[in-house]
Amino acid sequence: MATPSPAVTKTQSQNRSKPAVVLLSGGLDSAVTLAIARRDGYAVYALTFCYGQRHAWELKAAECVAQSCGVARRQVVNIDLTAFGGSALTSDIPVPKGRDLAAMSKEIPVTYVPARNTIFLSFALAWAEVLGSNDIFLGVNALDYSGYPDCRPEYIEAFARLAKLATRAGVEARQKLSIHTPLIRMTKAEIIRAGAELGVDFSLTSSCYDPSSEGLACGECDACLLRRKGFHEAGIADPTRYRQMVR
Repeated sequence: MATPSPAVTKTQSQNRSKPAVVLLSGGLDSAVTLAIARRDGYAVYALTFCYGQRHAWELKAAECVAQSCGVARRQVVNIDLTAFGGSALTSDIPVPKGRDLAAMSKEIPVTYVPARNTIFLSFALAWAEVLGSNDIFLGVNALDYSGYPDCRPEYIEAFARLAKLATRAGVEARQKLSIHTPLIRMTKAEIIRAGAELGVDFSLTSSCYDPSSEGLACGECDACLLRRKGFHEAGIADPTRYRQMVR
């Protein structure tokens, strides 16, 4: 095992007692993001949302990832976004299947949940203020993703500016919030390789938008196709359990 550089060791030591709120969905990206926060020495406070999502199996995955990685605390927040609907993940709209990458990048898909990351980040901001934390980690990605507007760098930058004005701790200069998006410029293959190096157990994660009641992935939705593509390009075996054999 390589010996970490003095600079890395110092940074980890400085962060060791610092709390960081990490948004943990139970998916591949959020699991790698959590591992990166831990690598950098933060005390992880994992925040998971039960929002009425079709793919509720990810809640079990989030619990397993948190237990596997070790967190200071895990908080599950219940929000019923099915009251608004407007997404294939929160209503009876069918989940798109079998789309190619060109179709995925052409338009914002029906699996987009209106304002989801804004809602999630607002809760994370509130918890960070209570914890006295300056750091929020979010596993958004602007390369291999399904075209969601709230995964773009300009959105994250705008929310960070808003956050400085939105809390008492910010106004009183007791909080200098940073929103960390370590995966935002990485391909799915690069994310998987980084996770493998950090020891992430990908078999615990769930990406599928339309899994079976036993958590078996459909293998055909956008999330499954991007995940499969990532493992293939990374040259790492895909541990995902599918409903049926996929090529």
